[in-house]
Amino acid sequence: MSKNIINFIATIILAFVLSFFMPWWSVMVVGFATSLFIPLEKRAVFFMPFLAILVFWFVYSLILSGSNDFTLAKRIAILLPLGGSSFLLMLVTGVIGGLAAGIAAVFGKQLSLVLKKS
Repeated sequence: MSKNIINFIATIILAFVLSFFMPWWSVMVVGFATSLFIPLEKRAVFFMPFLAILVFWFVYSLILSGSNDFTLAKRIAILLPLGGSSFLLMLVTGVIGGLAAGIAAVFGKQLSLVLKKS
């Protein structure tokens, strides 16, 4: 398997496990750790954790919102300028989590490069 797929799967699994014990920012810890230990090249350093957390948070919010017929998601989407679209709210949620994980992953990659030099 390529390192991109391994990083993608490891990011989702670790994010799922840590979501039981830590708050929302655990995705940053996961992105940092996976990029520190599974080295990726160039743009993949940002985009693999970004896509993994986007998919994870989107599916997770879809499952949680589906249990109450999207009532809360629709109400929050009305409060935000999303036109009442619960789907768009879940997409925005995934993008925010993905950005957090991607930025933390870039930091993890930079730290691994510094540790290699010393």
